[in-house]
Amino acid sequence: MKKQSEQPTRLITIEQALSQILSNITPVEMENVPLTQAWGRVVATSIVSSSNVPPFANSAMDGYAVLAEDTQSARPDTPVQLTIVENIPAGVSPMKTVVSQTTSRIMTGAPMPAGSDAVIRFEETSEYINTHTVADGRVLIYQPVQQGDNVRLAGEDIQTGQVLLELGQRLRPQEIGVIAAIGQAQVSVFRRPKVAILATGDELVELDEPMTAGKIRNSNEYAQVALVQKYGGQPIMLGIARDNVADLTAKIRMGLAENVDLFLTSAGVSVGDFDVVKHVLATEGEMTFWQVAIKPGKPLAFGYLDDGLPLLGLPGNPVAAMIAFEVFARPALLKLAGLSNWQPRTQQATLAEDVTNSGRRHYMRAVVTETDEGYQVSTRGSGVRVQGSGILTSMVWANGLVVVPESVTRIAAGETVTVWLLD
Repeated sequence: MKKQSEQPTRLITIEQALSQILSNITPVEMENVPLTQAWGRVVATSIVSSSNVPPFANSAMDGYAVLAEDTQSARPDTPVQLTIVENIPAGVSPMKTVVSQTTSRIMTGAPMPAGSDAVIRFEETSEYINTHTVADGRVLIYQPVQQGDNVRLAGEDIQTGQVLLELGQRLRPQEIGVIAAIGQAQVSVFRRPKVAILATGDELVELDEPMTAGKIRNSNEYAQVALVQKYGGQPIMLGIARDNVADLTAKIRMGLAENVDLFLTSAGVSVGDFDVVKHVLATEGEMTFWQVAIKPGKPLAFGYLDDGLPLLGLPGNPVAAMIAFEVFARPALLKLAGLSNWQPRTQQATLAEDVTNSGRRHYMRAVVTETDEGYQVSTRGSGVRVQGSGILTSMVWANGLVVVPESVTRIAAGETVTVWLLD
């Protein structure tokens, strides 16, 4: 049973934070790329067909192009005999007209000859059935066909002037194939947004450095590089900025020199963090520091550096940073990339165990499975039962996030919940 509780008024909602972020994000400029490099990109202009596909009526089967009327009396024991006037391979234009009592042998994809209105498959002719004798240059038809049977009409798939793809659509292999089908070798797309990624903190150690007491590895930067790549961006790694004004300022200016479209930082934006991080961010631009009603990931920063570059400051704990990326940075990056829809994929699923909540919208790491009874979801996986913001392995076994509303304090096992699908 779902129990209601009031959201603390000192926190802003996820919707308020996301609305402010997205209202200040505009797509990057467009570029023309070869079709072979367009997979995963977002179209920057509507794509309109300049031709019919197929461009002519053609056979959908290997068989015989006929007048359907000639076949109506055909039966297995009393086949219809027709005279073959031509053989038409794919890619060759017909030379003969099919008239009553004649036929053209035709291959799949070959243009339909004039006069014909249907195709009878080889399997229903004397090419495959040998119950009756037939003279050379003739064929026996054992089954009737109707007008249009096994014929692909001109423009059946795509018609001249048809809008195939709208502005803001991501190109998958099937869209690439459609663009190729109309003979378009290049496509106008939004360029890939460049995203600067900066981890902050004196406690961080790079992957090739020795560990010492009190230090932790710089995992956030690498996870965010992969997330930026996953959502179509081009990551620019800036490394670690130490908790001093000079180093942090230098790293920010290094990112600005890369002409990036979005700046991501991790750590240094919560109540207990060193003032130097907030001071430098505020000095280099105009920043707002929020406490958001989300779990994990309550501390968040958003604003602009001096040249108008949007900066999003994520929490420092690794799970909180990844969740905040999915909720806030992912839609910002997708909008930058020109995508018209940045809503996450969700699935309704039955909860396997009781879960509790404490006044913020909770994104619980979860495993979704499909069963005979429908989709099931568990917030416990791989023996790890802790949902803490520092348990990075919980993101490894999770393929989804159970979304527990901020107004709900408890959801019982067996109830239906909404799951964000990560994979």
